[in-house]
Amino acid sequence: MDVQINISQNGIWEKPFLCYEFSNRSCQRFIYPLETRILLYILFSVSSIVTIIGNLLVIITVIHFKQLHTPTNYLILSLAVADLLVGGVVMPPSMLRSIETCWYLGDLFCKIHSSLDVTLCTASILNLCIISLDRYYAICHPFQYHSKMTSLATLVMIIICWTVSAALGFGMIFMELNILGIEDFYYENVDCDGKCLLSYCCILIADGPQNFNIVFFFVPNSVLATQK
Repeated sequence: MDVQINISQNGIWEKPFLCYEFSNRSCQRFIYPLETRILLYILFSVSSIVTIIGNLLVIITVIHFKQLHTPTNYLILSLAVADLLVGGVVMPPSMLRSIETCWYLGDLFCKIHSSLDVTLCTASILNLCIISLDRYYAICHPFQYHSKMTSLATLVMIIICWTVSAALGFGMIFMELNILGIEDFYYENVDCDGKCLLSYCCILIADGPQNFNIVFFFVPNSVLATQK
């Protein structure tokens, strides 16, 4: 990967910071000021801790009190588990990647982390959809609710929810379905050492008859790479 040389305000040629100094395919690294980094670490850490504690209280409450053992609360329990794992497993590495602007945990853990990110976020969304369905039957069909939304039916929906989420998350990342069809372009122009990218979509923009820009939007890192 080509390394660009920056010019400082004093007109001195400066070599940009790299994630890996001895790699010719290293990504460039942006270093935040120390005060900004400390503030970001505090904000992200507090967000992660609040997410973990809040969802842990929900899980303990539903499990401890037998009167809360209802189909609706089982769905809420499943949602709380997904959000708890997001706060405890996904958010800390994402915090490190976002603040340090480089990924130092290896390619394998990058794939595992990205897979868990997709899996848990998908599970959270699907659990919300099932809760909406549960509330629909409870409000619009109150006499049929207890016959349709049984504990067994709820358990089956939760299992399907997590199975589909895991298949989507791990299948897409480990089978590289997110770069299907443009593998050569991705590895030659986008991929570099020190970057952990999840997935993207591309837009082809024409500036003229022979001038095109391909803009890539990476999720969830909000990284934008433009190749011309």
